[in-house]
Amino acid sequence: MHFAEEIGTGGPAAFIEYHADDYGLFFAQSKRILDCHTRGKLNGISILPNSRDLEACMALLEPIRDEIAVTIHLNLIEGKCLTAPRKGMTDPDGILRGNFGSLLLRSWLPGRKGLKAWLKGELRAQIQAVAAYLPEGEAVRLDGHAHYHMLPVVFDALMEIIEEDGLKVSYLRIPREHLGIYRKHLGQFQGFAPVNLVKVMILNLLAWRNERKYGGYLDTLEKRVFLGVFLSGRMYRENVEPILEDAIALAKKKGQKIELLAHPGGVEEPEDIRRLTNAEDIAFLTSDHRRREMSLFEY
Repeated sequence: MHFAEEIGTGGPAAFIEYHADDYGLFFAQSKRILDCHTRGKLNGISILPNSRDLEACMALLEPIRDEIAVTIHLNLIEGKCLTAPRKGMTDPDGILRGNFGSLLLRSWLPGRKGLKAWLKGELRAQIQAVAAYLPEGEAVRLDGHAHYHMLPVVFDALMEIIEEDGLKVSYLRIPREHLGIYRKHLGQFQGFAPVNLVKVMILNLLAWRNERKYGGYLDTLEKRVFLGVFLSGRMYRENVEPILEDAIALAKKKGQKIELLAHPGGVEEPEDIRRLTNAEDIAFLTSDHRRREMSLFEY
């Protein structure tokens, strides 16, 4: 299976994975994501495990499954949980209500043990929901919706699942950004949101914490030069092209692949918009920027 575009020649092999998050949320939205493959460079997707449309979206993917790398998109903020509701994580009806700041604080506050136990049950159920559609014995790839998997209590829960279940994992997204790639191009970016710099700094600190604690295991997994937070929501072709040469040089130096993360799957159907449950997702997924990010995948 060839999931990525080879970069140049010489030195360690390096590749670009043109990746779209949020596949499986809705059927029409997922079809738009796959259009970026049939008409362009898309060769990786992350699949939301708790969607009501999961079965139909996996059937839609099946004819080109060998052409696209699949990742399980662990989700604590959108739609319904797959296990029992829990106060502080869901509403009474099981609608997920995870909050990044709250979970960051709760990673060290009393009650962490009970929270982690619930997270293990929910994350395990989500992994199993997608794994049921994958070839038996295939190693899974993992990441998180809005990168919540990087939060200490969530990451610790995930590491315990992997160990207890003997889960075969080939890749676990560590969304660390190399700010040097962007520095000399700051004046070229369209619509840059300064808050993204804060996100990068927080995620880089969380990456340091998680790698410090689990480096022995994480070193056995595939590593990537990752781009997608600093320009989150604005991963247009015209924004990415100025930094790609520097990203390729860094990837070659490290002997790693590149993951370019975008969100081309806009939610446009009124009935699907009404089904969204997270206010930030509603604003993000219904934005015109989702269509503009499709340009990243064009030949």
